[in-house]
Amino acid sequence: MNDVSGYTNINMIQKGVEMMVSIYFATKDKIYKAAEEEGRWTLETIEGPEDIRSIAFDEISNRLFSGTFNDGLYGSDDGGESWQRLGEDALNKRVMSIAVSKTEQLGEFSVIWAGTEPSMLYRTEDGGMTWTDCPELLELPSEPEWSFPPRPETHHVRTIQPDLHDTEKIFVGIELGGVMRSLDSGATWEDRKTGSHHDSHSIKAHPFVRGRIYEAAGEGFAESTDGGDSWQKFNDGLDDYTYMVDVAANPGDADTMIASVAQGPREAYMPERANTRMVRRTGDNAWEFIDAGLPDAEGSAVFALLTDAGQPGVFYAVNNLGIYISEDAGFSFDMVDVEWPDEVLESRVLDAVLVK
Repeated sequence: MNDVSGYTNINMIQKGVEMMVSIYFATKDKIYKAAEEEGRWTLETIEGPEDIRSIAFDEISNRLFSGTFNDGLYGSDDGGESWQRLGEDALNKRVMSIAVSKTEQLGEFSVIWAGTEPSMLYRTEDGGMTWTDCPELLELPSEPEWSFPPRPETHHVRTIQPDLHDTEKIFVGIELGGVMRSLDSGATWEDRKTGSHHDSHSIKAHPFVRGRIYEAAGEGFAESTDGGDSWQKFNDGLDDYTYMVDVAANPGDADTMIASVAQGPREAYMPERANTRMVRRTGDNAWEFIDAGLPDAEGSAVFALLTDAGQPGVFYAVNNLGIYISEDAGFSFDMVDVEWPDEVLESRVLDAVLVK
């Protein structure tokens, strides 16, 4: 087991204390905010930009970000009632991923990263008004091999994970290209390493165990215990469900994780043909399928998975059928009791973020 002694005090403080959280999640044309207070959940619809692909929320500035497929990046300072275009002259128009740094807050804003199609990574220190790109990302030896199968002429930054312990370290996942790492805030880059996967969908870091990095990919799961110096693949127990879209680790135990899986891309995303499952792994054991409290696989699109550093053993999962919460480290889930919009039932949840 990994040493999470730095977590002990937080665990004791939170014991018996009910945390209040909000979850923003996006479908193609709308953003939704699910909010919990004193055990009761509410859900509101936010009219956002069209053709959404990614969202993020900066808890320092309270700015909500929305990346679109063909119209760039937008920001809102009033909870989505109004939006302003950001980086219009700086960013590629297809903003596929956004990440908020947990270790860099400069004045009124956190550092924000945006990933685009064609692949490029951008950094802003002023809430999106000005941006710096990372051109050396495209100088990596593997770049000529990068290609996104549905649009083979291009590729994109699918996922971004600023390191949670080292301010200058950042990981990006290229779909389809692999996991790339920078040790100097994006100025220079290291190419994908043996043991990681190439069809990268989600990269997560553990908030309390330095060096633990998790990758969910089209080929399955990979992890690093040394901050990305080396990687190991592990698909035992997944059977035919090796198409992994998201992964999350227990904040209280870096060796316990859950993942959202399907048999392939066709069964993963669109509700009318979806057939997805949730799996759990602890220690060196094989992945095990989770059924308790979750919907049937048929018609269930892949889940977006969320955790909060202040809630050990708690996982949140969101898909077209609802919001599900596990309070027993992923053994079982309960569905949130909230009126669910009909339009979400037939949609794909493209991105989600948890806010305290």
